[in-house]
Amino acid sequence: MDFLERRYLMGKKLNWWALAASLSLALVLGCLGCGEMGKVDQGRVIAFDKDKETVTFIIDVKHDPANPDYSGAPVTFALPKVASERGEDPKPGKRMKLDTKNREIVIYDEVTKGFKKINYTLIDQKEGVAKSDPLVAGKKFPIVDKAKKTITIYSGRQKILTTFSLPEEYFALPDDTWDAGDEVRIYYKEPGKALRFMNITRTDIFKK
Repeated sequence: MDFLERRYLMGKKLNWWALAASLSLALVLGCLGCGEMGKVDQGRVIAFDKDKETVTFIIDVKHDPANPDYSGAPVTFALPKVASERGEDPKPGKRMKLDTKNREIVIYDEVTKGFKKINYTLIDQKEGVAKSDPLVAGKKFPIVDKAKKTITIYSGRQKILTTFSLPEEYFALPDDTWDAGDEVRIYYKEPGKALRFMNITRTDIFKK
């Protein structure tokens, strides 16, 4: 690596540090005079009442986008009345985890108000499937085939398309049992009343 390359790389590092410092300062200055700081919760939606304008979600206890853990308590919030503080309406679902290694799916059971682990029999699985792939693009999941006793689901985060079979008893459950709800984030100061609501799943952070 020559002298000019070293200077270029050093300049890039300095620019990143300067940007981080500027953002931190902006956050501090933005909070001055705004009173008590609020709290943020994030999780996967299990219920949405459009008429009452409330959302219920399971808290992600890890706060790790690459490896979320939806095992926290369900919480319900009234959504903001101000349109500018409110993101797109969320899609609910009951699937909390798809563990392809152990062939296990975790759902939120509305009857017991808790989580339930269900082992499945694998029929077919394809990995590395992007959302633009013809196998999934334009299709609605889950696909529940009650005649064949199979369920096909697609995880966009994991890029996995899988079909599995379950005992007949599980096919009496609603189809959204096998679907993953939208990931949302809430900012609040008073429990149960959201000051800001963001639908992370349906928000394009790169859109201008």
